[in-house]
Amino acid sequence: MIIPNTRDRVLIGVAAGGLAALLAACGGGGGTGGTGGTGPTATTPPATTAASATRVTAALTDFHIQLSTQKYQPGQYTFTAENKGHHEHALELDGPGGHNRSRTLEPGQSTAFTVTLKSGSYQVFCPVDGHKDLGMKTSITVGGSAAPSTSGSTSSGHGY
Repeated sequence: MIIPNTRDRVLIGVAAGGLAALLAACGGGGGTGGTGGTGPTATTPPATTAASATRVTAALTDFHIQLSTQKYQPGQYTFTAENKGHHEHALELDGPGGHNRSRTLEPGQSTAFTVTLKSGSYQVFCPVDGHKDLGMKTSITVGGSAAPSTSGSTSSGHGY
């Protein structure tokens, strides 16, 4: 079969790319470790995903962070950072459990990392190019009750 024009070739390429991404997302998790990956990929499997870890999705947009979980107890969490914006983004958590950072993600990419959260307050932000100062930040409280002004779910929405 001969593909008659560029538009048809592009559509086939997009369909093939979507299928590849779907297969990668559904693949069996016999991962070999490493959060960063070696090349540009749409998704990167978690480096260490503990079976008992609570999963949290962090949607990163320009310039906002939306966390899927609002209440945290001490324990293991697997954070999946999804760049849904138009700029590079990353996810960083700083608090009593230490300093944890994802790799920098191009638009459309995602990655995951597993952390052990201890009781206390954590800053959650994008460390890329001053994005934190543009409002791409929030905080979470592990154990106890959350601070009244931030439920731990989103940033303030400041920015562009």
